[in-house]
Amino acid sequence: MTQIPFAPHRRALPLLTPGQVAELRTDLADVIEYRKSGLSLNHVIGCPLECGYCVRHLYGNFGMKTPRLVMGDEEAVAALTGHPYFRPHVTPVQLFNKATDPFLPVVKPHTFNTLRLLDEQCLTNHVLVITRWRVEPEDCAVLNSFTNIKLTVLVTHSGITESRIEPVDSRIAAASLRTLHDHAMRYRVVLYWRPIVPGLNDSSADLDRAVELSRYAHATVFTGLFYRDEIAAYYREQGLPEPYEGTARRKIMPEEAERRILRRFRRPGESDEPWGPLFRKTSCAVAYAHGLPDYNGHYGIPELCDICPVKQLKRCAGAFAKPDAAEVEKRARSLGAVGPVEISDRAIIVEGLPEHPRYFLQHGYGYQVHAREHPHHHRRHGRAEAGWEGRPV
Repeated sequence: MTQIPFAPHRRALPLLTPGQVAELRTDLADVIEYRKSGLSLNHVIGCPLECGYCVRHLYGNFGMKTPRLVMGDEEAVAALTGHPYFRPHVTPVQLFNKATDPFLPVVKPHTFNTLRLLDEQCLTNHVLVITRWRVEPEDCAVLNSFTNIKLTVLVTHSGITESRIEPVDSRIAAASLRTLHDHAMRYRVVLYWRPIVPGLNDSSADLDRAVELSRYAHATVFTGLFYRDEIAAYYREQGLPEPYEGTARRKIMPEEAERRILRRFRRPGESDEPWGPLFRKTSCAVAYAHGLPDYNGHYGIPELCDICPVKQLKRCAGAFAKPDAAEVEKRARSLGAVGPVEISDRAIIVEGLPEHPRYFLQHGYGYQVHAREHPHHHRRHGRAEAGWEGRPV
């Protein structure tokens, strides 16, 4: 299992030189990226954990094991709050979720300082921090000190025991989850159960473990494997068995795997929370944990919501409203949309807009925004076709 090759300390990480930053890919040098769960800030890059399925493969920096700063915390926060897509109190924010782990000993001071800088601006935005590393009681005291931001710590737990794929012992994440839950006051903790891969970590014992761990979280979200070409290439280079026949643009979560999960989480006789606080989407779990409606407008996709607690459905129903068509079209056109802009009971449909402006619209209206060229199919919303309706995995 992976051992972190450095000791905790309070010194700031070294900054990359301008020349080193210039050598980075654009999507790493640009520390702000819009993702579905929020505007993502990543001014620390580099991670020693070596998880085989990590999205760092997609950015070409999986080999960067030692964390480094692209810019200082103050400069990064200023870039975030000054970003054209950032709206105070509205835009959800993610911190250090694509190029490092925020609780690595040398990264943690920057995590806390960045959270402090946001909190001191009296911002009430959702802020998501995702980790699979060690969280101690003294860390929880810091997390509880933030009084304005709506802070959620999502603990990634896979339960995968194949060390070539998951070199980090999942017991570390399990212990962190319990610690976070035991000390939570102002923040919330979500069990981020991922990636679930049939035959790898979906045995009856794996499902039982997830049910047990869910008792130490304010909500649980489950999802499959993001299996892109770059990750498949890494599997082949390492001689790892490939989990699926092919890669996919979206996460692979086969229908049968989901069915087994729901069967195991089902609470007989429970009418208000038949599956407990279990969710298919990250924003749904985060919103529920804070007693708020989903900021991504998933309520418009009812087949996603059929496992949600009744009280959460009521919250989302009360906040869900179809936006004004003329206003949406004007805003979409200003962002570069082409072709007709449609608004159904489920989503706004646009053409010609990449993910960043689509998410900007989605979070502004609390209503799903879909690309016409990438349709969302019934029951497979945001998931790959593999493993659904007889399609091979």
